[in-house]
Amino acid sequence: MTSSGPLRVCVAGAGAIGCTVAARLQAGGQPVNVLARGDTLAALRQNGICLTDLEGEHQVAVSASASATDFGVQDIVFVCTKAQSLPSILPSLVPLIGEQTVVVPMVNGVPWWYFHAEGSRFSGQVVNAVDPDGALTQALPLAQVIGCVVFITAQSLAPGVVKSNNPHLIVFGEPSGQMTPRLERLRALVEAAGIEARGVDRIRDTLWTKILANLTSNPLSVVTGATLEQLYSLPDLKRIVVKMLHEGLAVAAAYGARVNFDPHTFIELAAGMGPVKTSMLQDYEKGLPLELVAIGDAVLELAQRMDMAMPVTQDVLALARFRGQAVAASR
Repeated sequence: MTSSGPLRVCVAGAGAIGCTVAARLQAGGQPVNVLARGDTLAALRQNGICLTDLEGEHQVAVSASASATDFGVQDIVFVCTKAQSLPSILPSLVPLIGEQTVVVPMVNGVPWWYFHAEGSRFSGQVVNAVDPDGALTQALPLAQVIGCVVFITAQSLAPGVVKSNNPHLIVFGEPSGQMTPRLERLRALVEAAGIEARGVDRIRDTLWTKILANLTSNPLSVVTGATLEQLYSLPDLKRIVVKMLHEGLAVAAAYGARVNFDPHTFIELAAGMGPVKTSMLQDYEKGLPLELVAIGDAVLELAQRMDMAMPVTQDVLALARFRGQAVAASR
C-alpha cells in the first residue's frame, strides 16, 4: 500500500457482502470502485447502492465497471464473490494488482491460501477441493493476500439493494501470523467505515469459527429450508447440527485451531441470529450454484488428511448437493 494520499479501493463482486462493504466505505468517505456485471452493473450505474442496516439507510454512488482495466492499480482489493467463481474472477483482477496491492478475499469456507505460511507439515500445500489445479495459487502472489473472516448477514433484495439486520464484524489477519503495518491500516480503514474490524495474529482460529458456522447451517438449510433460528433451535434439526459441530470441532483441533467457544454457547449465539436465511439457501431458491465445495468438501478433505471421519457431515452434504443439482436441472 502507498504510505500517503488517498487509498485506491476496489470491491470485486457486488452481491450482498460486496455491496455492504462498498456502501459502508463510500458512506464513510472512502471512494470505492466496484466490479460488477449484467443487471447489477446497470443498477449500480443508475442508482448506486442502497444498504439498510442497523444504522439506517445508506444510499451511495459508486464508480462501477465490468472491466478492471477501467480502474487500474489499487491499494486494496476486496474479493467478494462465491468460492466457485474465484477461478474465473481472480485472473481478471490482474490489472488491479500492483507490487504493493493488498488482496482481501471475503469468501466462505476453506480458502485456497489456507496452507500459505501456515507453519505446519502441510505448509505450502494446496487444498485440492478449492484449488484442484493450482490455478488460484498461481493467479496472484500469495504474499499480497491478507486473510479475512466476515461475520455479516446480508440479503440482496434486488441488484444493488441490500438489507442487513445484524451487527457487522470483519476479522483480518496475515496468513503468516505477523501483525504488520498493512494489516493495521486495513483494519483502521474498515473500522472507520462503521464496521467492527479486528486484526489478529491467528487468523485460522477465527476462520474455523466461521467454517463451523457455515458447515452446520448452510447445507442443512438447503435440505430443510430452515432459517438460522430454526436450525439451531428446533430439537430435531438442532440434534443434527450438534453432531456436525462436534465432527468439525475435532478436525479444527487436529489442525491446531483454538476455537474460543463451547458448543452450547455456539448454538445459542447462532439461534440468536433470528429468522435469517443462509446465503446458500438464498442461492438455492434462485437456482444458483451452491458453495458446497469450499464450505463442505474442503473440510472433508482436511479431515481425510488426518484420517478422520465426518459421517453426518458427509451425508448432509450429499443431500444438499442432490437438491442443488435437482433444482438446477429443472430450470
